[in-house]
Amino acid sequence: QMSLQYEGEKFTIGNDSLLSLYSTEQAKVQRLLEELRTVKATNTKEIARLKKELQTLRKIMRNYLEQIDSLNRANEQLKVEKNEAVKKYKQASSTATTLKKEKEKLTERVTLASRLDATGINVTPVNGRGKKAKVIKKMEQFVVDFRIGKNITAPVGEKTIYVRIMKPDDDILLKSRADVFTFEGKEINYSMKKLVEYDGEELPVTMYWNIEEFLSPGTYRVDIFADGNLIGRKSFTLEK
Repeated sequence: QMSLQYEGEKFTIGNDSLLSLYSTEQAKVQRLLEELRTVKATNTKEIARLKKELQTLRKIMRNYLEQIDSLNRANEQLKVEKNEAVKKYKQASSTATTLKKEKEKLTERVTLASRLDATGINVTPVNGRGKKAKVIKKMEQFVVDFRIGKNITAPVGEKTIYVRIMKPDDDILLKSRADVFTFEGKEINYSMKKLVEYDGEELPVTMYWNIEEFLSPGTYRVDIFADGNLIGRKSFTLEK
């Protein structure tokens, strides 16, 4: 019975050192069984000695079983603690992810709020005397007027304003192909630029384009940029 119990308990032991000791005691039981088989029934002294040794082995086995039970309980406790730790880690990770997303949203809102805005955009074709011209052949200049709105969250200081005038065929009016600025990671051409001093309050801006090229009738478009952002757009039509 002890031998069978030893064999059965071996499958529940996860500790290598304890398994080695347990296997040693199991071998002792096997040895005693062999001795019992060979001792004559009349040799009472030897039988008594073997019985006493078996009792000792039972005590050792009971001690090992208690250790196994204690280790199993400790292992279950460790599993519970591990699961709690994993749960807390996941909760912390989820919280960190949520906070990161909220921070990104707030940063995006602040970035959007700090962008400048061009309003009241107006493009007026004028003749050589500065009067409004309705006929293309009399137009000598485009006067581009707009206002940069008040924005207390925008950085103040010098700002370069870029204006692109796009023809009906989507070509840009420009004086030189070398006139470029950076927008959304690309170098693009501009028609004209102006350096202004912005202090957070509304700022009127006027820019002039001298017409030196052939203009065709159709719908033109003005795009205004500052701080790497498109801050305003206005379309206008020229009639023949």
